[in-house]
Amino acid sequence: MPDSNVELPPLISRAEIVAFSLVSLLIICIVAVLYVAKAFFLPITMAFIVGTMLSPAASFLERYRIPRALAAVLIVAAVVTGAAFMIGLIASPVMEWSSKLPELGAQLKEKMHVFDRPLALWQQLQGMLGSSDTLATFHMPKFEWVQPTLEFLSPTLAEFLLFVATLILFIASWKDLRRAMVMNFGDRPVRLRTLRILNEIEEHLGSYLIMVTMINVGVGIATGIICAVTGMPNPAGLGALAATLNYIPIIGPVAMFVVLIVVGLVAFPTISAGLLAPLLFAAMTFLEGHFLTPTIVGRRLELNALAVFIALAFWTWLWGPMGAFLASPILIVALILKEHLMPVNSPQLP
Repeated sequence: MPDSNVELPPLISRAEIVAFSLVSLLIICIVAVLYVAKAFFLPITMAFIVGTMLSPAASFLERYRIPRALAAVLIVAAVVTGAAFMIGLIASPVMEWSSKLPELGAQLKEKMHVFDRPLALWQQLQGMLGSSDTLATFHMPKFEWVQPTLEFLSPTLAEFLLFVATLILFIASWKDLRRAMVMNFGDRPVRLRTLRILNEIEEHLGSYLIMVTMINVGVGIATGIICAVTGMPNPAGLGALAATLNYIPIIGPVAMFVVLIVVGLVAFPTISAGLLAPLLFAAMTFLEGHFLTPTIVGRRLELNALAVFIALAFWTWLWGPMGAFLASPILIVALILKEHLMPVNSPQLP
């Protein structure tokens, strides 16, 4: 009724329902294309993100009269050399230990006999409850997961070459791309806003790369010290592995913890001595992951912990470990675009 004081619920028009449905279908199609065409979109996206992070270094070299194309090649060569150095530190112990997998498996199985009595008590409890005896014997896990895991973690040669080529071309032409994107708009305020967005993306991604690299180097050094103090074999290689895996949030530290457990159980005669280094590493990564990194990265870049976790889960599911590495940079870009392109005009509440 016109004179009624009862507040009616807002009505949703048919056009709004249709628009919401079309947007939902568009998002589903985009996700499906990114998932199916991972071999193409992953190296391209990673090259764009990493190239934006490294472009300030090219601008710095360009100020010293070094051509930008040559600067791009030098920067990519330095990055590849650093990655090769880290792989060299990691590869030697990995090759040595992989050649002894059957022997190491036998040693682990022998040391796991300490759990025979708890398993026997569990079997007795199952028998008293009338359950089926599912743990009659303790079986060591097979090593059939090694090859699928390496295939999951490492990109193919074609993806790597596509990434390197795109990265060099992107860094070399980023200055011209910026100018083209800015001059593509005829309105001056829009040009200024586009330039401001590009500057903020470059600044924030560069800051993120520097901070995360410094934190990961610190984690690698601390892990190497822990391994050296506790008597673990090859502390330098384990520290390099920890620094490399820490670029992948959550997944990397967990994988490193498992590696330390396996190495400790094989290298030391007792289980307590073998678990000392993994426990110290877990305490160190707990402090780093829950206090240090969120305080530095989250405060400087204004990242919400829940948003970071959701983005990490989504991109890890979509593109695996490399997607996990790209989750935070993509979230940073999305937040910058939202801030400039979708201004919030919140109405005043009564």
